[in-house]
Amino acid sequence: MAARSWFYASEGQQQGPYPEIQLRELIARGTITADTLVWTEGMANWQRAAEIPGLAPDASGPPAVPRSGAAVPRMGGYSDGPVSIDLPLWSFLGRSLLYIIGLTLVIPAPWAGAYFYQWAVSRLVVPGRPNLAFTGQVGDLWWVFVLMGLSGYAGIYDDYLQLLMLLLQGFLSWTLLRWLASRLTSNGQPLPIAFNGSLLTFIGWQILLAVSFITIIGWAWVATAWTRWICRNVEGTRREIVFNASGLGVLWRTILLVIGCGLIVPIPWVIRWYTQWYVSQFELVERGTLANA
Repeated sequence: MAARSWFYASEGQQQGPYPEIQLRELIARGTITADTLVWTEGMANWQRAAEIPGLAPDASGPPAVPRSGAAVPRMGGYSDGPVSIDLPLWSFLGRSLLYIIGLTLVIPAPWAGAYFYQWAVSRLVVPGRPNLAFTGQVGDLWWVFVLMGLSGYAGIYDDYLQLLMLLLQGFLSWTLLRWLASRLTSNGQPLPIAFNGSLLTFIGWQILLAVSFITIIGWAWVATAWTRWICRNVEGTRREIVFNASGLGVLWRTILLVIGCGLIVPIPWVIRWYTQWYVSQFELVERGTLANA
């Protein structure tokens, strides 16, 4: 059974295939519950996970003993492990298009932005943070989304204006990131998370990223280092976020993403594949673990 690939149903959508070891991780995180419908080759029909012998642990008994090397839950509901995101293909495509159209039309941008981030955060699976949600509202940062939409037009014909827009977009992205971090909840309770990275340093990273495109491939390593800097400046919880992707890993996957988008038809699939991989490179670890390693 362990060599089989499994599918599960989420909001009426088929998810998978997943190798059984990954399916068990989803069960351990609570993404798949005892009542979730699952299927694998050889089964006549979909069945509840609890009905598959040895798949989902009995709720009345103790949890399964974790595999060697697996993340072990800590006291107080905390656990270490990678982040993941469940993105139903057409829902993801539709909401992404709404966000892009909203920014393009400028005026609907605040509604499109808030709606997209509320949905995206609800699809995240974070160890020890059940029912993650984003509570940001349209009126919080409406001006940021409006300026983001306008900045896409402002620097089209003027090189100097493009440089000014690069600085403005850095400020807007920094403001947006702080807003996202400050509006997260788990099980309805606000999380004491804050992004405290310096604005000047953030803009410096953005300028370095723009310059690195001259090297053709160097931008991937800059983007990776920038993401790690952002993670180091997320504070307020007992765990820290680490980003495990390498520059080479980002580079070749981005190249495949561009090729797939150039073929038009695969766009929804390659964007979802890239997004799910990128999110999976974030991991929560106990603070000080890396320093002591």
